[in-house]
Amino acid sequence: MKGTLAQVRTYERSVQLLMVNQFTINLGFYMLMPYLAAHLSGTLGLAGWVVGLILGVRNFSQQGMFLVGGTLADRFGYKPMIVAGCVLRTVGFATLGLVDSLAALLAASAATGLAGALFNPAVRAYLAADAGERRVEAFALFNIFYQAGILLGPLVGMLLTGVDFRITCLVSAGIFALLSVVQIRALPARKGDDRKGRDDDGQESVLAQWRGILANRPFLLFSGAMIGSYVLSFQVYLALPLEVRRLGGEGEFGTAAVALLFAVSGLSTILGQTRVTAWCKARYEPGQSLTLGLAVMGVAFVPLLAATAVPVPESGAGRWLLAAVPPTLAALLLAIGTMIAYPFEMDTIVRLSGDRLVATHYGLYNTICGVGITLGNLLTGAALDAAREAGMPALPWISLLALGLACAMALYGLHRTGRLATPEPQPRPVPA
Repeated sequence: MKGTLAQVRTYERSVQLLMVNQFTINLGFYMLMPYLAAHLSGTLGLAGWVVGLILGVRNFSQQGMFLVGGTLADRFGYKPMIVAGCVLRTVGFATLGLVDSLAALLAASAATGLAGALFNPAVRAYLAADAGERRVEAFALFNIFYQAGILLGPLVGMLLTGVDFRITCLVSAGIFALLSVVQIRALPARKGDDRKGRDDDGQESVLAQWRGILANRPFLLFSGAMIGSYVLSFQVYLALPLEVRRLGGEGEFGTAAVALLFAVSGLSTILGQTRVTAWCKARYEPGQSLTLGLAVMGVAFVPLLAATAVPVPESGAGRWLLAAVPPTLAALLLAIGTMIAYPFEMDTIVRLSGDRLVATHYGLYNTICGVGITLGNLLTGAALDAAREAGMPALPWISLLALGLACAMALYGLHRTGRLATPEPQPRPVPA
């Protein structure tokens, strides 16, 4: 860990601040969100469909507005969008803990989603701009801070929610309020084109910018191929916990085994990300690293596939091992695959953008992958249900394995044909 912190200190102050900010953003978010559904259904007594609606509004407002958030960041600068997102989260999280009317809860949920759409593309574009040629290593470090927030947030939230969920909301809102003040005072203003000295992007209409990005065929193909990585990595929250509880039950063992999945995923990233990135960068080109990462994520479901060939014991240690070990191995392999791919994924988006309108590219990329996650989870859920009804427990794991290998092959094809290389700069028209 000391080596990681020493590496962080070699970057500009703005890059260091962005990494700490992301840790704090995830800490504040994940100390509240895992317990929101229980608060809405239990404390407030809302119907299940209302809880789903409130949570769905948050997700929709974030995924649907990523492109707008990225566009605003490119047009007005990264810092204003980062600050605006943190202020919105402050208001939204405080409101979630203080109100009980449906209209206010929906508004607060939408505000928290919009906040993510504002600062996520801006943070990544800012990091890419200030890290310069060391983007890949910077995104590796960024992922460590990102995962540390995800790992610590639920633990803090569990302690606070044990007292009162409203305290959790107010503490989370306070974290985002403090973060807003720190960024207003300490984060330098930055626009994506400052380094290039471009001054004409503001004269181009938003629709013209979007048409240009939608005409960037390599970027769209890359975005489509990477959907699989997000669908696969999300199974740590969907298919793996369901499998643990199917075999291990809903009691203390099932809860502990699910917690182990998240611990293995987060801790392996914190301890291994920089080493994995350095190893890949020394041996492979970016496209090859992306291919390897997706292949590993697909292979992550082989332990679960193999476990379906083992008779399920009625009870005892054998059943517990079968419930815990294959899903934990899958979570570890998913984390390793993500460690391999993530820094090169973020760098490839910048390169395919031609280093222009980077936040807008990140915004569209997040939207495409967000839609893919939604569809992928629906299909995964359908596969899990079909497998149980048909008595074919291997079906979901075969499907996820095939998805990972198919996306790896697609990325390999893009790499071999040169579509993941930095595009040649296009001549800009000069007024007569």
